Amino acid sequence: MDRRNFLKILGSGVAGAATGNLLTPGRTLAKETPSAKEFYGILVDTTRCIGCRRCELGCAEVNGLPVPDISESKNENLLKTIRKTSDTQYTIINRYETEKGKIFVPKRCMHCNQPGCVAACLVKAMRKRPSGQVTWDLNCIGCRLCMISCPFDIPKFEYNKAIPRIQKCNLCYDRYNNGVLPACVEVCPTQALMFGSRKQILEEGKRRIAANPDKYIEHIYGEYEVGGTSHLYLSSVPFEQIGFRKDLGTVAYPKYSTGFLYAVPFIFVLWPIVMLGINRATKKSKEDEEHHEEKEKH
Repeated sequence: MDRRNFLKILGSGVAGAATGNLLTPGRTLAKETPSAKEFYGILVDTTRCIGCRRCELGCAEVNGLPVPDISESKNENLLKTIRKTSDTQYTIINRYETEKGKIFVPKRCMHCNQPGCVAACLVKAMRKRPSGQVTWDLNCIGCRLCMISCPFDIPKFEYNKAIPRIQKCNLCYDRYNNGVLPACVEVCPTQALMFGSRKQILEEGKRRIAANPDKYIEHIYGEYEVGGTSHLYLSSVPFEQIGFRKDLGTVAYPKYSTGFLYAVPFIFVLWPIVMLGINRATKKSKEDEEHHEEKEKH
């Protein structure tokens, strides 16, 4: 599918939304022409996820990551534990035992509207793209402030590599620019993932809740949390039962830190640590020298 056709598809009508049909490869529910002023994201309907982990496989393949074994026997053993994303896995599926039985939840970068990682990055290696994706660039200095500032514990550092990078989902930014759907959306067999503008996926989420009040709780996770995210979730049980934090509030994280991070040059933040290190090293060297001299006298 070329970019022109992709944009036409994104600008197609909303008949699918009216009938409850979800996204299939090559179709979205967006009804407006994509604009750089509009964020795009994914609506995750956890009531439809079956834990097949094909999204993990698709993500690994397009990003050149280790390809996971998604066989049924492997899934059964793997899903017994709650996992986190890693530098080699941008997307993971977890299984939760809830009051309504087993629920499978895909996890990846939330692509916050006002990302804490972007605000914390002193060299702007972390960027919030006009189309909504949060990406990472090679000018990173390895300070890892992005990791500390993320309320969802997403950015991961390649500790075992000589030239390490920060790794995380970038919402298939390159594929988006080439007119292709995110890999996880494209391969999902149950259409649990829907890609579109944030406005449209929010509208669709609210439509589903209104049409099926017994099926969903009346909340879309990510609509307001930490100022809003471009990765949104629907659930049939309270979100704390499926691994989501409920203590984040609705204030965007950069409001807590931006003033400090950009008012104070990075060297001033590091200087006390550097000076303390020099002081301790000098002190130890002097003590060693005095001890050596005392030993020679004896």
